[in-house]
Amino acid sequence: MKHHQYAVTPPMGWNSWDCYGATVREEEVQGNADYMAEHLKPFGWEYIVVDIQWSESGAISSAYRPFVPLEMDEYSRLIPAENRFPSAKNNQGFKPLADYVHQLGLKFGIHIMRGIPRQAVHQNTKILGTEKRARDIAKPNSICPWNTDMYGVDHRKEGAQEYYDSLFQLYADWGVDFIKVDDIADSKLYGIHAEEIKMIRKAIDKCGRPMVLSLSPGPATLEYASFLEENANMWRMTDDFWDIWDLLYDMFERCYKWSKNIGPGFWPDADMLPLGHIGIRSVDGGASDRYTRFTKEEQVTMMTLWSIFRSPLMFGGELRDNDDWTLSLLTNQEVLEVHRNGCGARQVYRDNDRVVWSSFGDEQTVYVALFNIADQQQTIEVTINDLGITNNQVELRDVWEQQDVGTITESITYDLAPHASKLLKITDANIKNCHKVTRLNL
Repeated sequence: MKHHQYAVTPPMGWNSWDCYGATVREEEVQGNADYMAEHLKPFGWEYIVVDIQWSESGAISSAYRPFVPLEMDEYSRLIPAENRFPSAKNNQGFKPLADYVHQLGLKFGIHIMRGIPRQAVHQNTKILGTEKRARDIAKPNSICPWNTDMYGVDHRKEGAQEYYDSLFQLYADWGVDFIKVDDIADSKLYGIHAEEIKMIRKAIDKCGRPMVLSLSPGPATLEYASFLEENANMWRMTDDFWDIWDLLYDMFERCYKWSKNIGPGFWPDADMLPLGHIGIRSVDGGASDRYTRFTKEEQVTMMTLWSIFRSPLMFGGELRDNDDWTLSLLTNQEVLEVHRNGCGARQVYRDNDRVVWSSFGDEQTVYVALFNIADQQQTIEVTINDLGITNNQVELRDVWEQQDVGTITESITYDLAPHASKLLKITDANIKNCHKVTRLNL
């Protein structure tokens, strides 16, 4: 499928939500883009994404204000609030900000809610490309339970596809490379909104600009896996993820369930990385302005799981406040190699809170991740045979430490602290069925 070419490897970037909620401003987006270009771009990080409520001039936190006026053009399309994004003046929209990001060699993304603005429906404003108006295509009983901005769009109505076509043509004109659509992969009220996903897919294909399509929130369900692959590049398999151990613990089961539905261009999404300085103007996650509550062991465990599973990586903190430790989590080239080029990721076994995952690098390389997700120290062991390796002597390397461990002959064993992990690389391995698995995942 053509759109799979837009995200051959899992997207990596920054999203404004975890640190700024609904309130991010243009200078903050530019500042994080500058940091990414200087410190992260050489390691494959490339997307700068403005999250929700960018059309709301008075947004104050991640707490939504119901039924407030939003900035909108004459064709029922939301546009950036100029007091927060000054370069949007004179009907320029996000194009100047996108140009700024592009000049740094990065890509620009935005968040939208599915549907058409309620205020457009109430005012019955025009839709570009049709004589129909907002009220003609709206589905007023299709609403988001946590945000009052939009009504759903009725795909059966004349003008519905034209509305989405005009919306994505506007985004193409702005230079948008990444679209996160919310209240669509799973709704608290209605489940998946499949028909609106189809209209969005058609609109992106028609606009002529490659755009990665990300669907939120989750959990998306496995019964729609094929549909999601056919229409999107990434989709949330979880509700909002925060720096809470129970949520990370739960992610192991989610990754296990989705591990067979991963491939070039289609990525189940474990959600953002709540690392570094978060909660600056966001009240979600149970606490305000803070550095991540994850311990260092938990941060490494999260990055290890996201990397071997190959979830998209979207950093949520204020990049400019990163300390050396946080930066090191994002710039370990050997860890990112697992994320970028691993294939055939699988859970080798789970014995209560002892968990082992593996993936293939090439026909002679296996990556293995050992996790202790218990609240007490445990020994985690995996045999060479468990990993599908047929020869009895291989070389072992600690990926996070970037150090060779030595030769092993039978098994790998580590005593791990609570919530800790090890990510290892095995080389000189003869792997059963490796070529078959690699072909299926390329």
